[in-house]
Amino acid sequence: MFRSQSAQLDLTPRNCLVISLIYCMGADGEIDPEEVGHLTSVLGRGASRDQLDACLRYVRVTQPAQFLATVAPQLRPDQKLCILLNMIDSAMSDGDAEPGEQRLIIDFAQAFGLAEAEIEPHFRTLARKNDRSVLDR
Repeated sequence: MFRSQSAQLDLTPRNCLVISLIYCMGADGEIDPEEVGHLTSVLGRGASRDQLDACLRYVRVTQPAQFLATVAPQLRPDQKLCILLNMIDSAMSDGDAEPGEQRLIIDFAQAFGLAEAEIEPHFRTLARKNDRSVLDR
């Protein structure tokens, strides 16, 4: 009874972004403060605690593969790229993307039909953006 109610959520593109980031944050088994900060920033000003809680409940009862099968056909290509780039940025926000995060991002890219060649220039930019060690040299 409770399980079916907790998975009810309007899968808007913004909710898809939040859900994707939550999956990414949890992929390595730990949630870093930098990742929480990134999630908070993408939620935007109009977001509510109820919206975040609903997304968290959805993630708890829905596997990423099931989520992807549902939303990949619904999202536009620009929305898919936006979600994937935010996932990459979140994964790299604490320095390096962990293996679990990398696998999840690859799964999302494949489900979204995004080729590595299309993503690579963005990836290099995000890697540069998140390499704060250059500020200490």
